[in-house]
Amino acid sequence: MTKIIRITTVPVSLGGLLKGQLKFMSNYYEIIGISSEGSTTINSGIHDVAKEEGIRVIPVEMTRKITPFKDLRAVYELYKVFKKEKPIIVHSHTPKAGTLSMLAAKLAGVPNRLHTIAGLPLLVVTGPKRKLLDFVEKLTYSCATKIYPNSYGLKDIIVANKYTTISKLKVIAKGSSNGIDTSHFDPTLYAETDKVSLRKELSIELSDIVFLFVGRLVKDKGINELITAFKKINKAYDHAKLVLVGTYEKDLDPLDPETEKEINLNSNIISVGWQSDVRPFFSIADVLTFPSYREGFPNVVMQAGAMSLPSIVTDINGCNEIVSEGINGLIIPVKNTEALHNAMKKILTEAKLKERLGNKSREVIVNRYERTYVWEQLLKEYKELIN
Repeated sequence: MTKIIRITTVPVSLGGLLKGQLKFMSNYYEIIGISSEGSTTINSGIHDVAKEEGIRVIPVEMTRKITPFKDLRAVYELYKVFKKEKPIIVHSHTPKAGTLSMLAAKLAGVPNRLHTIAGLPLLVVTGPKRKLLDFVEKLTYSCATKIYPNSYGLKDIIVANKYTTISKLKVIAKGSSNGIDTSHFDPTLYAETDKVSLRKELSIELSDIVFLFVGRLVKDKGINELITAFKKINKAYDHAKLVLVGTYEKDLDPLDPETEKEINLNSNIISVGWQSDVRPFFSIADVLTFPSYREGFPNVVMQAGAMSLPSIVTDINGCNEIVSEGINGLIIPVKNTEALHNAMKKILTEAKLKERLGNKSREVIVNRYERTYVWEQLLKEYKELIN
C-alpha cells in the first residue's frame, strides 16, 4: 500500500491539529505519524494518537526551540526512517517539524515533500534572530516540492517576503489545515440546564455578558491588550465576565507581570486552565475575543463560529478570512487596546448587533469550512501528485 508520512513537532499537534484526518486518509493510503514522544499531564503522547487515529506511529524527538545539536540528530533520525519506509509523500505541519523533515526527506530522496504553513511566528521577531529565521524558512521551502499556506493571506505574506516561488504555493479548499467538525461543534448539543449549571459553577450570573478567550495565554495572542481592555470594561459595567481557557507558556512567551497579576486578582476574570473539551465554554459565552498578533488559520475562531458565537478578531490573515466585519463578527487593528475595548463595549451595549452576528456565525462556517470538504480536497491533491 502507498505510504504517506505525516509529521508534527509534538503529538498534541498530530492528534489535535489533524484530528480525524489521519483516520480518513487511512482509507486510501498507509498513514504513518511522526512526532516527539510527548505525554504530559495535559497533552497526550504519540501512542495515544496512534490509538485514536488507528495509524502506525514512530516517535522522533524534536524541540520547538532552536537547539542545533538536537535538531541535527532529529534530521538524521528522520532520514533513517524515510530511507527505511520509502514513503511516496512526506507531509509536515508546524515550523520545526517542517524544517527538519523537509531537509531529511530531500536527503532521503522522497519524491513529494509537502509542508503546510499554519502561521509564521517569525513575523513578530526582529534583528539577527529574524535573519536567522528567514534563512531557515527559505531553507524549508527550498527543500519542499509543495508549500500549502492554510490561508490566502498567509500565501500573500509568503510571496511578499520572497520565501519561495509562487508555483510552489497552493491553498487547499478555502483555507484551514483540517476544517471543522460542525456536528461536534454544535450549540444545540447543550441544553439550557447545562449552561445554567456551568455558569453557576463559575460564579457567573445569568444576566452577565461573557467574553471568552480560548488559546495559549501568551503575549502573541494579545492577552496583555485583552486584560487591559477588560479591566476598563469592568470599571464601567459590573455585569461583564471574562473566561480564559488555556495555559501559560512562561518560558517561551510570557505575559507582562501586571497582566498576570490582574488575572489572578480580578474576580470577574475566570481562568479555567487547559480543557480537553472547550465546547461547554463556548456554549455559555456571548462572544469570542481573539486579539492575536499572528495566525495561520485559527481553529478557535472556526469553533466559535460553529457554536454560533460572534468573534472580535484582529485584522490579520486567517482571522479576517473567517470573520467579515459586521457579518459574523468585528475586526480590529492589531495591538490596539482602545479598539478592542470599543468592540467589547459594542457587544455589551448593542444586544441586536450581538444577536445578528451570532445568528450568521454558524452558517458561515458550515458553508465554507466543514472538515470533510477540506479532507476531500487534500485527498484530491494527494491523488494528483501520486498519479
